[in-house]
Amino acid sequence: MRNKRGFKILSRICRLVLAFTFIFSGFTKVIDPWGTALKVNEYLSIYGMEYLQWGSMAFSIWLCGAELMMGCMLLFKVRIRLISIFAVLSLCFFTLLTLLSATLIPVEDCGCFGEALKLSPWETFAKNVVLLAMALVVWWRYRPDRIFAFNPLEVCLTVAFFCLSMYLGYYCYRHLPLVDFLPYKVGVNILEAKRAPEIGAGETETETVLVYRNRRTGREREFTLDDTEWQDETKWEWVDTRTTSEEPAIRPLVSEFALHGADGDATEEVLSTPGRLYMLCVTSFDRLPRSCARRMARLVARAAEEGAAVVCLTPQPLYDVYSHDFGSGEVPCYNIDASTMKTLLRADNGLVVLDDGTISAKRNCRDIRP
Repeated sequence: MRNKRGFKILSRICRLVLAFTFIFSGFTKVIDPWGTALKVNEYLSIYGMEYLQWGSMAFSIWLCGAELMMGCMLLFKVRIRLISIFAVLSLCFFTLLTLLSATLIPVEDCGCFGEALKLSPWETFAKNVVLLAMALVVWWRYRPDRIFAFNPLEVCLTVAFFCLSMYLGYYCYRHLPLVDFLPYKVGVNILEAKRAPEIGAGETETETVLVYRNRRTGREREFTLDDTEWQDETKWEWVDTRTTSEEPAIRPLVSEFALHGADGDATEEVLSTPGRLYMLCVTSFDRLPRSCARRMARLVARAAEEGAAVVCLTPQPLYDVYSHDFGSGEVPCYNIDASTMKTLLRADNGLVVLDDGTISAKRNCRDIRP
């Protein structure tokens, strides 16, 4: 009898730990579907399945929403036997995946907690092993229950959890993450962050190296930040960023922020602009929706009235045409790395507002209100 009671307490603890872990992990990823889709694309590229990348966004919303939904159902004890089976199967898959990531096909970060918490592949593997053991305990405790015997309350809760989780991912895809865990969050001065000393580097000189893969040949090549060839998104695909130092150093991603204009590097010039600066972010001018172009045109007109500066950032090769007419005047354009722009703004097109170099607002293009 005492053993049964002890096992029930253990299973309750395991259920709560699993619930809160799934809720935290699912929430941090579902509010940033762009970041999750980028991580999914990275895995697909590693395993040679680039042909599936077209569905990465829908898959990321579904995957993270399902994880958040599982956590809520475990917390409120809704069909625990069914959810524990899903938990065991999913953790078996991800435990194997993280073992491969830590050994045969190393990756820098699994992305299991989005941008909120970074774990190494081995730390992720250990975490998954512990969670898998807990999921097995919960499954064993509730294995006598019927799998699909939903009562009316459980049906309502299941539908509510599903709808809320999926809508949360869809909302953040249409707009921006509800909570910004990225380096370029509101309140950050980009120029000051770029000049910040490295953590743990001491007096050792370091150099940032960008590793890109040739999309046609598959061969990897290293670039310095001053080498602008890597900005050709049609030819090069980002793989890794590292520092060349014998000592471990933590360099913030903000240090990779670089803008290139007609006269070369224009990072300091743009970020040092006094007063208000509107940075229009455009992934591709050819695919810029008309409604978005109209909003940007109205913003350019309003900026002229208030005396604010406007620039355009794009990863699309400019081919010596460093300006663009949005319909209300020419706007100077600068090249930016595609991965850097996706870190700056989780949207295909949008707006980042700087006030004396400090980020004061970020908007998806559909939320620009001149």
